[in-house]
Amino acid sequence: MMAIRSGCLVLAASGVLWVCGSALAADTPVPTSPGYTREQAALGQQVYAANCAACHGENLDDGRFALPLRGTPFIRQWASRSVDELFDYTRTKMPPTAPGSLGDARYAQALAYLLQQNRLPAGDRELPTDSATLQSMRMPNVPPGVSGGVPANVPLPAAPPRHNPLTAFTPVTDAMLARPAAGDWLNWRRTADAQGFSPLKGITRSNVPTLRVAWSWSLPNGPHEATPLVHDGVLFVYSFGDRLQALDAVTGDLLWQYNHRLPPGVAPSWKHNIALYGDRIYVPTSDAHLVALDVKTGRVAWDHAVADPGQGYNTTGGPLVAHGKVLIGTNGRAKGGNFIAGLDAATGEEAWRFYTIARPGDPNDSWNGLPVEQRSGGSVWIAGSYDAASNTAFFGPAPTYDTGPLRDRASPAVRNDALYTNATVALDPDTGRLKWHYQHLANDQWDFDWAFERHVITLPVNGRPTQVVVTGGKEAIFDALTADTGRYLFSMDLGLQNVVTAIDPKTGAKTIDERLVPGDGQTKQVCPHAGAAKGWLPSSYEAATGLLFVPLVESCMDLIPVGPGERGFLSTGVSVAIRPRPDSDGRYGRLEALNLKTRKVAWTRRQRAPTTTGVLATAGGVLFAGSLDRVFAAYDSKDGRTLWQTRLNDVPNTAPISYAVNGKQYIAITVGNGGPQAATFTHLVPEILNPPEPGAALWVFELP
Repeated sequence: MMAIRSGCLVLAASGVLWVCGSALAADTPVPTSPGYTREQAALGQQVYAANCAACHGENLDDGRFALPLRGTPFIRQWASRSVDELFDYTRTKMPPTAPGSLGDARYAQALAYLLQQNRLPAGDRELPTDSATLQSMRMPNVPPGVSGGVPANVPLPAAPPRHNPLTAFTPVTDAMLARPAAGDWLNWRRTADAQGFSPLKGITRSNVPTLRVAWSWSLPNGPHEATPLVHDGVLFVYSFGDRLQALDAVTGDLLWQYNHRLPPGVAPSWKHNIALYGDRIYVPTSDAHLVALDVKTGRVAWDHAVADPGQGYNTTGGPLVAHGKVLIGTNGRAKGGNFIAGLDAATGEEAWRFYTIARPGDPNDSWNGLPVEQRSGGSVWIAGSYDAASNTAFFGPAPTYDTGPLRDRASPAVRNDALYTNATVALDPDTGRLKWHYQHLANDQWDFDWAFERHVITLPVNGRPTQVVVTGGKEAIFDALTADTGRYLFSMDLGLQNVVTAIDPKTGAKTIDERLVPGDGQTKQVCPHAGAAKGWLPSSYEAATGLLFVPLVESCMDLIPVGPGERGFLSTGVSVAIRPRPDSDGRYGRLEALNLKTRKVAWTRRQRAPTTTGVLATAGGVLFAGSLDRVFAAYDSKDGRTLWQTRLNDVPNTAPISYAVNGKQYIAITVGNGGPQAATFTHLVPEILNPPEPGAALWVFELP
């Protein structure tokens, strides 16, 4: 039995499910024959000659390195299948050296030429590029007598039995999200409280030197920043180009895949996470949609347009599941700023919306009197955290790049703190109501985001265990707040910044060196660089010791005034140039262990290569992290000593995870160069030359 869905065919008998896009309903009208024009096919011949003939041959069936694209084999392969599937296959895989590089119009032209060469008649309408129309077109059936591949009367020996973990996949409950099984990784930081810690103990300080590759899996090329998820032996990995794949977490076999077709004019962007809940997996897309997929088939359950990408919105942060809602924030330079939306997990209907840029009339309006349409920023480009006990979600809206109108107060009657940027906002996930907020850095003129993970942990406060929210900004200053009210508790400044000169011990208010505020026509030397000392790459918290393991990069920047009529990186009229710290010894990468109970640094490990991954701490006493030189390493959590390392094929740009199946522990990480963290710091280490031809992949490691 087979069924056509957007982009891919389901072959039930093969044991592998290929699913892309939204499913066609059972009552979908019978698809029509594909159509194209002679003019379109003529243009396609040129596209084919330039990009395809070298492999498939000048005549489409005389190539040395690829299968024929006309005649019996081609007809046999694509008979009765959706034209959308053929289009999607071509767009995502061809040409092999640069998939997706031709643009939809030229892919359609090339397909028109293929259709012409396979004797499908031309018409008066061009072959379209939109998925919905292509879904309605189907390739013709195999004509009588046409053969190819294995003859119809030749039986194949039975395939060996293969375990499919999807058959035993159990729905993910609220209780599971709050307390995952030790072998699962259900949230981008494993747990919704963002602690990023694995309780698995199989890999230890003593045996980690024997770690080896279990399997690897090639991903579509491009920057990869999304963290895989694992449940019941199934690994879900999101890839650049809006593709999600379900893999057997033990063998690396493909179970199904989903491709989201982007509309014309929308470029793919990286994402930071996906989410699991019930029998669905929630996937953000580059055209600002959130798509819910059936975890066993990849079939679309619902597809909700969160925002309009034409207005400057994206959803790179990814979703957070909290109390039956899927919470997702937008990011971008849209007029009026960004927002967090709460969607019903079952239906995708939007239940509420919280604007991260305070509106006129809001008691927290502090935008220097600017009208809403002149406000921007407040991007939510990291998923929120969640405390199930108090039913509270915590997010960190980013600053604005339009800093000029906020630099100086327009009058004593207005404030220019720019709430809710650089704040922790605590929201009721059921209603979107703001429970409390705390602004870590007001009126940010340096792009020093406080937009990253919020760790929800228990710490002793005045001798009593207290639920606390801990988060850090790009300056590598960490603030701790009470989770119930947002009351300030303490800060830890790691000494990598020069903007904040003092922190009020009672309120946490930060005193700024006004000489370093850009916009007066002078170059400012500021630390750290806007690429961050503590960036989006997440820290990992070990509750037993109170240690927070933090990935850092040491750097500074010059904020240089631009010429007349130029805007610059920030609208105060400055561009950014990276530089080492004045006292630099050339070691930029830094891994630091902070004891949040004693509020002291436990240890620091420094290296030449800038850090490019988050940190994974495990109960075996081993930390994992990676760097710009493609090194993926294991460290002793007691002192930061290197225990093991390997060289990957490309730069890791995300956070490693650990999971277990049948009692065996694995470590996994994706690679794919091109993200901001890797791109920012290459100038400091010109001798580190990474592959000019990217090789995105998923690597999984195991003990012998």
